[in-house]
Amino acid sequence: MNQLSAIIPNYNGIRFLKTCFDSLNTQNGQTGLKEVIIVDNNSSDNSVEFIKKNYPQFILIENKENLGFARAINQGIEVSSGEYIFVLNNDIELEKDCITNLLKCIKQDSSIFSVSAKMIQYYEREKIDDAGDEYTILGWTKRLGYGKPSDNYNTSRNIFSACAGAAIYRKSILEDIGHFDENFFAYMEDIDLSYRAKINGYKNVFCPEAIVYHVGSGTSGSRYNEFKIKLAARNNIYVPYKNMPWPQLIVNMPFLLMGYLIKYLFFLQKGHGGVYINGLKEGLTSLNHVNKVKYKNKNIKNYLKIEWLLIKNTFKFLLF
Repeated sequence: MNQLSAIIPNYNGIRFLKTCFDSLNTQNGQTGLKEVIIVDNNSSDNSVEFIKKNYPQFILIENKENLGFARAINQGIEVSSGEYIFVLNNDIELEKDCITNLLKCIKQDSSIFSVSAKMIQYYEREKIDDAGDEYTILGWTKRLGYGKPSDNYNTSRNIFSACAGAAIYRKSILEDIGHFDENFFAYMEDIDLSYRAKINGYKNVFCPEAIVYHVGSGTSGSRYNEFKIKLAARNNIYVPYKNMPWPQLIVNMPFLLMGYLIKYLFFLQKGHGGVYINGLKEGLTSLNHVNKVKYKNKNIKNYLKIEWLLIKNTFKFLLF
């Protein structure tokens, strides 16, 4: 049964597309893959021409400007017809059973909102790139397993957030809690989405059998660059402001400020302290664009569970 729509945003990623698209086309027969939707953010590297010529069976959306990762995904969701949404970076190669295993995992429990694939580093395939994301009371996001042996991450488990570089989402829940927040443009929009899911009592899960290989920073160009640092800093302001009720935000504010200070000192050493501060300032001065999640009494237990998880994740982050 065809149940899944794959959505791939692209911006000047022509060098990655053949590997990514061919690995989609060679998924095992009864995979459930219904359609592949490519959203191009005004690439200037002939990506559009390449897709039209070599993959005419894919649905192609052409933007006249770079609208960002979040908007591109939402455009794909709006035209999709699958029961599940598979969000995929363009610098990914899939193992042949990846989609089959993602679907198998999400179908185990109707309360599962998202499933994160086991992302392995493309050029060092014995190392993990991302085994699910965690979020802390300091406002930090941690990619689980980064740089560690991939064989250490062979157990399915609950995670705070699926990494939208390679993750499947239940479309019915997306329609309930809202799509990716386009105010984020890129970076941490997946944390925000998974946070909203947890507020509403849904689960996010890591699936070790669903394996992909990730080049990393294929669009932004490097792990630490001014574009990425500034956006991530701004979005680090958005996530807690948007998702925490005011009492929780006030209680956590000292920890968040500590987290921002430590991050500033980190980027200061790398010569990007000013860029990070500018990102924080942009976040604070643009909060009027961010719609806070409406508090509902029925979700009080979920808020308490999340608070405990933020504390626990902080200790895990600092100790390990």
